[in-house]
Amino acid sequence: MDGDFSTLPGARNVRAYVTQFVARVTERNRLPLDFSVASLRLVDLVVDGLRRDQPERSRVEPFLCGLGAYAGEVIVRRAGAEWVDFDAGQREYFGQPVGIVMPDGRAWNPLGKVVNRFEAGSEESVQHFYLMLHGRAGRKVLL
Repeated sequence: MDGDFSTLPGARNVRAYVTQFVARVTERNRLPLDFSVASLRLVDLVVDGLRRDQPERSRVEPFLCGLGAYAGEVIVRRAGAEWVDFDAGQREYFGQPVGIVMPDGRAWNPLGKVVNRFEAGSEESVQHFYLMLHGRAGRKVLL
């Protein structure tokens, strides 16, 4: 993949990062990443495709990071979450500098979920993660 997606921006800039990531992957690969909940199934399938050749995680880390940020942005747009910079304890626990907070105050790590899918396979579903999230907004939130 072209572009440097290896460094996550702070919470204020994640949306721009995701927009650039989606533009690049949809242009080159024609992936229908449309920020719908259904598109999270595509994230699962893309990660499964990355796993197929059993590359070292470091080789695909920037792409996993982009997919994880995309999954988080879907949750932000569809479930009322917001991006936050994790504090030191959360960074240590989640292994990421940013994540999302749901309307009920619970913090979640969609970037880590994508990495889990890569490492563990189909038992870790990004789409299922969304469907099982606690604290979603009671109505659809579109931005």
